[in-house]
Amino acid sequence: MPERREIGHAEARELIAMIGERLDAQEAGAAVAVVDAHGELVAFLRTDGCGLASINIAIHKAFTAARERVESSALGDRSRDEGFPLSNFGDPRYVGWGGGVPIVVDGDVIGAVGVSGLPEDDDVEIARWAASSLATPD
Repeated sequence: MPERREIGHAEARELIAMIGERLDAQEAGAAVAVVDAHGELVAFLRTDGCGLASINIAIHKAFTAARERVESSALGDRSRDEGFPLSNFGDPRYVGWGGGVPIVVDGDVIGAVGVSGLPEDDDVEIARWAASSLATPD
């Protein structure tokens, strides 16, 4: 039976803490989700000042990135370019906004991180930064 590495709770907590420290230093309100390779929630943080809608959006960004093995924005771009609705995936959790980034270790997606609540470019930058802290070079 093939064994697959997935992000563990200790790694997820470390990512949450790392991002939380950065958000606190910036006094930025945001939501952060870390999910496993199936897109299921492992760890979550909502900093002070985070809007309520950002809670589910962060989780959904991470879900999308893990399930599709691409950044959530890439799926959104494809949806717009190719003219298919995200509802075609049969799950309302799929989103196309930037800020969901898969975590790739040894060529395998072990989970994903989603950030929401900041300007989209900032969500993306922080999610990429966090995911790259666990990533292995190709």
